[in-house]
Amino acid sequence: MNEIEKFKREVLERIESYGNDPDFKRLALEWTKQSLIRKYVYNFEWLGRPIIQMPQDIIGLQEVIWKVKPDLIIETGIAHGGSIIFSASMLELLGGNGKVVGVDIDIREHNRKEIENHPMFKRIELIEGSSISEDTAQRVRAIAADYSNVMVILDSNHTHNHVSKELEIYSSLVSIDSYLVVFDTFVEDMPRDFFHDRPWNVGDNPKTAVFAFLKENDSFEIDNVIENKLMVSSAPSGFLKRVR
Repeated sequence: MNEIEKFKREVLERIESYGNDPDFKRLALEWTKQSLIRKYVYNFEWLGRPIIQMPQDIIGLQEVIWKVKPDLIIETGIAHGGSIIFSASMLELLGGNGKVVGVDIDIREHNRKEIENHPMFKRIELIEGSSISEDTAQRVRAIAADYSNVMVILDSNHTHNHVSKELEIYSSLVSIDSYLVVFDTFVEDMPRDFFHDRPWNVGDNPKTAVFAFLKENDSFEIDNVIENKLMVSSAPSGFLKRVR
């Protein structure tokens, strides 16, 4: 075994130990809870645009994109645009003609202007409309038909029904060995009514939608290595790899 292989094995052994460490998991969950109370995720930017993600998840996505090398990334939920600009910048590093399709029911004019004026906009296509409407789905499918290695990131409305419909629509577009990433699954792990001003709650959130989806679909598996590696994440059980 050479030094590179030895290092990789040591990393995997550490990651596995985190998954079997209830004290570490408890601390990570409590940190996540406290960070949400303090709106920690709103503090970060990617290439000048607010990204509103846990820094750990940004690193996790970077690893996934670099490994998978998708030529199309579909994202539902745009907000300030940091996430689609992040994805576009990763595709820029990969080279080729990769594109990001960003879908949002309401792309606010000031955010659209900033996104369209960004250097990475050359790799971005914006679609304004509900991610679960048939019209939007048809537009996304038409774009995806021209690409061979597709990745999907879901981060829009976080209710069970909405995410379930997104999973039904977009999961079939994900390429084998690529990923379907579902954000804000951590709602299920927070106290009831923690998100008191939002329509999602314990029992009604992206994680419950993921678990229901996996019961009916054996093409995807939760990538526990990523989950255990990050520990602090807004997407526990949400990094789904298409295996068949």
